[in-house]
Amino acid sequence: MAAITVALINELRQLTNAGMMDCKKALTDTNGDMEAAVKILREKGLAIQVKRADKESKEGIIGALASADSKIFAMAEVNTETDFVAKTDNFKAFAALVTKTVLETGKTCPEELGATLKDPLMTIVSQTGENVKIRRAAYYVQADNAIIESYIHMGGKVGVLVEVSAGKPETLATDAFKELVHDLALQIAAAAPRYLVSSEVPEAAIENEKEIARNSDRFKGKPANIVENALKGIVNKFYSEVCLVNQPFVKEPKQTVTDVVKACEKTVGDSITITRFVRFQLGAA
Repeated sequence: MAAITVALINELRQLTNAGMMDCKKALTDTNGDMEAAVKILREKGLAIQVKRADKESKEGIIGALASADSKIFAMAEVNTETDFVAKTDNFKAFAALVTKTVLETGKTCPEELGATLKDPLMTIVSQTGENVKIRRAAYYVQADNAIIESYIHMGGKVGVLVEVSAGKPETLATDAFKELVHDLALQIAAAAPRYLVSSEVPEAAIENEKEIARNSDRFKGKPANIVENALKGIVNKFYSEVCLVNQPFVKEPKQTVTDVVKACEKTVGDSITITRFVRFQLGAA
């Protein structure tokens, strides 16, 4: 009996992309024969993904689901290679199963979800002949005095979860607050903010924007003090593009999102805070 080492198992995993335990069993059953082990895994459908690994999976669907009491929300992106497959009932059913699994288990790690749904995943790969991937997932549990809203845009090309809190529970039931939360979901889908507030922006990203500006034709030959003063405006413009609270409001660009939140606060007579959001765009980072 050949020794089934970790190195041997890892080699088979690299060749087939199958799970560690599946690789170990295949090697054990074949007495360490790599070629025979690959054949076993392929016959079982566990190595189908490998054949397609060179094909990028950028099509697919993003779905969202809420619990019956609307206190827990899940969102998941599942990718495949072609739009044709993404539109099939079988693929849509698998994507819905992934989102349901996120909601029921709280798991958001693609590898964990793949392990949990190993059989359905292998089935959809076999049915489609394409590389199907669970790309990412989000799981939100509603905080006290808050509302979460989900929004799926462009038939599953963009997905948003946003949570907004208020100072008083009764504020959540007002039409003005509900409209604000919905508008914020639309804002996030349309304007694609990367951060909630400017303090979340990595210093490296800010320095990168400054460096690009310093090296631009606009500032060639200008005194350093003038350049540095101008950079403040450039950074603020950068914030208005990437930070939700600084963005122009899509329904009324003369106002910022912060302006709209403050107006709602005045209407309801309460404090309002956008606590968190997540945005998925199909195939994008």
